[in-house]
Amino acid sequence: MSRPSAAAPQGADPRPMTKIAAAGVAASVAEWLDFFIYTTAAALVFGQLFFPEFSSSAGTIASFGTLAVGFVARPIGGIIAGQLGDRYGRRPVLVGAMVLMGLATLLIGFLPTYASIGAWAPTLLIALRCVQGLGVGAQWGGAALLLTEHAPVERRGFFGSMVQVGAVAGSAIATGIFYLLTSLMSDSAFESWGWRLPFFAGVVVVFVGIYIQRQIEDTPVFQEMQAAAADEAAETPAPRKQPVLDVLRHHPVAVLQAAGAFLVVNAAFYVLSTGMVDFGTRIVGLSRGEMLGLVLGAGITQVVTVPLFGRLSDNPRIRRRRLFLLGAVLIAIWVYPMFLLVETGSGPLVFLGLVVAYTVHSMMYGPQAALYAEMFPSEVRFSGASLGYQVASVLAGGLAPIIMTALLAATGASWSVALYLVGMAVLTFIAVYSIKEVFRRSFLATPARTAEVPDPDPVG
Repeated sequence: MSRPSAAAPQGADPRPMTKIAAAGVAASVAEWLDFFIYTTAAALVFGQLFFPEFSSSAGTIASFGTLAVGFVARPIGGIIAGQLGDRYGRRPVLVGAMVLMGLATLLIGFLPTYASIGAWAPTLLIALRCVQGLGVGAQWGGAALLLTEHAPVERRGFFGSMVQVGAVAGSAIATGIFYLLTSLMSDSAFESWGWRLPFFAGVVVVFVGIYIQRQIEDTPVFQEMQAAAADEAAETPAPRKQPVLDVLRHHPVAVLQAAGAFLVVNAAFYVLSTGMVDFGTRIVGLSRGEMLGLVLGAGITQVVTVPLFGRLSDNPRIRRRRLFLLGAVLIAIWVYPMFLLVETGSGPLVFLGLVVAYTVHSMMYGPQAALYAEMFPSEVRFSGASLGYQVASVLAGGLAPIIMTALLAATGASWSVALYLVGMAVLTFIAVYSIKEVFRRSFLATPARTAEVPDPDPVG
């Protein structure tokens, strides 16, 4: 006799799911706000404050290099979180990640610059960026599974997309804070002390984590796994499982597919949200305030488009994989026209180029959490989803602003960056096309070494 879906109670009564979704969004907003505060500061001021002896281009590359260091730490955070989250629960790992992120961000706000302590300034900046990377590497899997494993199966894509909405909102709020500061302050005041103010928001993340720990239970999927494991242990004691090793041993192809699926999603996002700020101000000649405002206005549209495409991915006739493939094709088509529009320096045309790119990006970003969750069985789901997501973040997101700056310096033309994103889109298309989608898979009936459950909606 098959077990009922763990999400059924929430499907019958929307109130618990609403509370869980609100907590998941709050966790994601708070965590990514801290992360994107750093990325925006790296694009605007870290080059001259922490690498003043470099040229303008070299300083920007060095600043983005510290950004990339955080991405290198993200898979480590994902590995640690996967190991702990598949053994001890989704909620405690999510809370721990938030506290780690909040404290690291707060400390960056107090860092002396190169003018005060010389080479120790970038060294400490890099160290704290690594801690941030560990925190966000651990956070995504916890937040994604908190929502997808609680959600009714027929709305898994929609509620999973709330994690991505949190990331979008965090990015938009970070950009908005810097937009406000650069609009109200002189350049000298901003570069002297104003840039520090957003980093003090790190303390907010700690309080959100405390709220989640006190108010939200762990997912019913994990609770049932624990109950089943206790029953098995009572009958036949066995050594504790190693989820990270298990997922690499039994699901290596799925981890690679998940990583490949995220390549253009992550690369495009950081080109749009971070690289484009530098491109618009340093290359095109727009003011900091104007470019930040355009990026903010275009990016905030994803608060609507991400859940829209997440909901569309719940439709059996559309599904997550098809939507993802279409997004990969369209982003490859649009990136070059987008750069041509930005290079005009016209505000409305820049906004048009960016908002279309963000909308196409949402076609992949919205369904991603549910797609990843359905790729892995319950006992290794945290490890598999986190590894795929965070490995790609190193190869794509962390390097994207550096690659963009280096390509612009080498070629002097934006077509080289467009070609780079087209290459990422091709790799993503291949990875997603190779995925055998198990649409609306049961989260309770898929042990790691048994056959896949039948597709409940065999369409196409």
